[in-house]
Amino acid sequence: MSGPDSVSRETWTPSGDVDTPIAAAAERAMKVLHTAAGQLPRPPRRRVFTVANQKGGVGKTTTAVNMAAALAVQGLKTLVIDLDPQGNASTALGIADRHSGTPSSYEVLLGELPLHGAIRQSPHSERLFCVPATIDLAGAEIELVSMVARENRLRNALAGLDNTDFDYVFIDCPPSLGLLTINALVAAPEVLIPIQCEYYALEGVSQLMKNIEMVKAHLNPALTVSTVILTMYDGRTKLADQVAVEVRGYFGDRVLRTVIPRSVKVSEAPGYSMTIIDYDPGSRGAMSYLDASRELAHRASPGEEPR
Repeated sequence: MSGPDSVSRETWTPSGDVDTPIAAAAERAMKVLHTAAGQLPRPPRRRVFTVANQKGGVGKTTTAVNMAAALAVQGLKTLVIDLDPQGNASTALGIADRHSGTPSSYEVLLGELPLHGAIRQSPHSERLFCVPATIDLAGAEIELVSMVARENRLRNALAGLDNTDFDYVFIDCPPSLGLLTINALVAAPEVLIPIQCEYYALEGVSQLMKNIEMVKAHLNPALTVSTVILTMYDGRTKLADQVAVEVRGYFGDRVLRTVIPRSVKVSEAPGYSMTIIDYDPGSRGAMSYLDASRELAHRASPGEEPR
């Protein structure tokens, strides 16, 4: 599906007095940076997403942090829980001091710390927060094996958010199906799957769906794949369109109309401890994540009436 509805608005029509790419990007950046808080509707109840894909390199962490940042810049209070021992989500959100022993998702999973004790505010936004990951998390799966109700550790911890005003929670998983990912799938009612527009895009997705169904059957009956987002879209190739058609054929209207273009800027941003929204708000990548976040916010969560 390569029609206008299947891709993000990668081309942007500037106002009449903007006649250079640099000026156009600057005007787009100004629009993003001066977006009025409260532009997006708050969900009737908090929405919790597990961002998962067993295949690495599909833009999973990038999608988690940029969707969260895009929602935050539009007035919604957002939390990212980093369950990946690599800690890339924490880095992108500007959480720098993450040495061993720092309050993190590791202590929360082991029950040594309540969730609110590990929440840190991102320096980039007053509405963007993170539960960071430290290197300690690498050993958590081994330590969890012998624990009672090991699959429910994160779900129990999330009960600590009941008296907070977070609108969205995104749980970033490692690219595997160990106990960390299972904890995330048990804790959240919604799954967001990023799929890259490249060869072998659906490789592993069928296995992921089987695992999600297994978790749903035995551990979390409310679990559903509510959202799929296409990443690394390159409009110059037929392959990208073919993959989009295949993914949309498999998942139907669960796939966002907006796709995320392949972008050097999006790849560079984490190196500066920033999301693309902060690093280059006028870029195609930032505009695409803003579009995707709006689409997500206006979609009803499972079991709710559409807005």
